[in-house]
Amino acid sequence: MLKPVSLVLVLLLGGNAYAIPDLKTVGEGSYRYLFWQLYDARLATVDGAFSDYRQNAPVLLELTYKRDITKQQFIDATVDEWQKLGHSSEAQQQQWATQLQALWQDVKAGDRLAALLLDDGRVQFYFNGTETGVLDDTAFGAAFFDIWLHPDTSAPKLRRQLLAVN
Repeated sequence: MLKPVSLVLVLLLGGNAYAIPDLKTVGEGSYRYLFWQLYDARLATVDGAFSDYRQNAPVLLELTYKRDITKQQFIDATVDEWQKLGHSSEAQQQQWATQLQALWQDVKAGDRLAALLLDDGRVQFYFNGTETGVLDDTAFGAAFFDIWLHPDTSAPKLRRQLLAVN
């Protein structure tokens, strides 16, 4: 089974014709698990700098997948990462997992997925550059982005690449 942090971020089924905002890259890198390259990741903000969610919103995390991953793998991995980080309650995690079950879809190699943390704390999702929906719970944004950006992430090398630190 793939490592939890590698399986996160799938987006809604329907789509609206809104493009991802043009933001400046903070950092980018690749995530590998064992022999497999799972995705390339890019973090972006208005000014190309990141210190925290509130100060730098909107914050974009964009993943370009190198492998097929199912919706259920994403959800299971996301919940696993939230449990490891311990910054949200089990009730919140289950509520978010239920919401994601209705929103996310499987991804194929080459798909580009993105989450945009908005100024008001909501998260706007995109699939291959097209807006697919919003998760409105303002506690979700930091919990979701922390999977990659918190110091206790399961992918510290990728975190350093995304934040452009050594």
